[in-house]
Amino acid sequence: MPTAFEAVQVNYGAVAPMLIVVGAALIGVLVEAFAPRTSRHVIQVSLALAALVASFAVLALVSVDNQTVTAGGSIVVDGPALFMQGTLLIFSVLGVLTMSERFGGRSADAFTPMGAATPGSPAESAADRAGFATSEAFPLTLFAVFGMLMFVSSNDLITMFVALEVLSLPLYVLTGLARRRRLLSQEASLKYFLLGAFSSAFFLFGAALLYGYAGSTDLAKIAEAITTANGAYEGLLLPGVVLTLIGLLFKIGAVPFHSWTPDAYQGAPTPVTGFMAAATKLAAFGAILRLVYVGVESSRLEWRLGVAAIAVLTMVVGSVLSVTQTDIKRLLAYSSIAHAGFILVGVLAFDVTGVSGTMFYLAAYGLATIAAFAIVSLVRSGGSEATHLSQWAGLGRKHPVVAGIFALLLLAFAGIPLTSGFTAKFAAFAPAIAHGGLAGIIMVVVGVLASAVTAFVYFRLIVLMYFTEPTGDDDVVALTPSIASTIAITVGALGTVVLGVVPGPILDLAGRVSQFIQ
Repeated sequence: MPTAFEAVQVNYGAVAPMLIVVGAALIGVLVEAFAPRTSRHVIQVSLALAALVASFAVLALVSVDNQTVTAGGSIVVDGPALFMQGTLLIFSVLGVLTMSERFGGRSADAFTPMGAATPGSPAESAADRAGFATSEAFPLTLFAVFGMLMFVSSNDLITMFVALEVLSLPLYVLTGLARRRRLLSQEASLKYFLLGAFSSAFFLFGAALLYGYAGSTDLAKIAEAITTANGAYEGLLLPGVVLTLIGLLFKIGAVPFHSWTPDAYQGAPTPVTGFMAAATKLAAFGAILRLVYVGVESSRLEWRLGVAAIAVLTMVVGSVLSVTQTDIKRLLAYSSIAHAGFILVGVLAFDVTGVSGTMFYLAAYGLATIAAFAIVSLVRSGGSEATHLSQWAGLGRKHPVVAGIFALLLLAFAGIPLTSGFTAKFAAFAPAIAHGGLAGIIMVVVGVLASAVTAFVYFRLIVLMYFTEPTGDDDVVALTPSIASTIAITVGALGTVVLGVVPGPILDLAGRVSQFIQ
């Protein structure tokens, strides 16, 4: 780290995507303050999409040629960082598209296109109650994306903590924006905030112990101290690693740090839930990969079995509890917990193939998740979202396209061949068998069994949609989405098919960029 009198050199080509996103977020705040209310929604959506697309273009055209450690050693732009930043930006575009939907709780024949509602109109009130048409959601989303981009490229524990807070605080607010189920949403936001504060405290305490051990928060210097065994206080290393990992395991929803996940997923506006489930999980796993592969890999024999036990527990609890769920969003929440365990299996392989398999899994899972939650937001019963599983009965006969796409996504979550889920599980499990020893084999066996349990859950929902007669008084209906939501769902579904049928190009790309700069 530079001294206080040294000029910090910044490679602006490397950090340009992050600067574009945070710049657009700040402009979005000014739009909220000064733009007329009737035009805020269209301006914010356009600004967010333009910034995210421009950021992705700069990433692909400029940042790839500026891979380096910059900003005084606090930011590193390397292959894994670029892959995960690019994937995050794609998720963010899809998330903004789904959040821009404005049909509220109305039926398909009363649908108003994006931005067409006027103040005081029934369309506007319906959209406001739904929560995700609130225009301040878009600058908040951009701030969260900025934190995520910085999180996966942090080369220093202090920078990582700042990024963790920058990505978390907007998500706490976004979780509480639902107006139709206001109390449930606010309760979810409060739980997410309190447990997020606990995770931040664990991370910060662990970072302090690692600083006490190595005399630096720089990951490379921590790794050097471990390798040369010249740490000031040897007893600080293991508790420092454990507490730091606990802070990150909170963010991926690993058991026993998962209790916020079902409530936050259920209470948040559904498009926000989809964005949060895909992007936050990718960002947190990006930070975990960098910490354990760059910073503390040399000490893995001391804590690897403990994290492997957490991975097994996460797979078992996530899959078993998903069987008991009657709410579709809570079911997908426990499904995401199980998937966090599956991804941890690839992380613990401690090989470059494990890094590439993990990144591929995160990309495949995120695409399917955003599309799945976008479809959940379309399915209505009695004027509100059909969240209870019984309300989905007969959907396949009334709306075969919507039900068919959702069934495809469920098959991907189950890991059925020719879907992205099967390829992703293979990419994550194969390195664990090849390089993980006995612990890796045990994790894979548990993962396969847990996948069978979750497959039962997904097939039960497919049977409900296609072979069960509706029993309630309110008929289920799938609303007609706007072009924005249609694009998001189409991209997610096509990605699920393409990554399952021809995964080679993305797997090869992930393999080529899986080496960290140390």
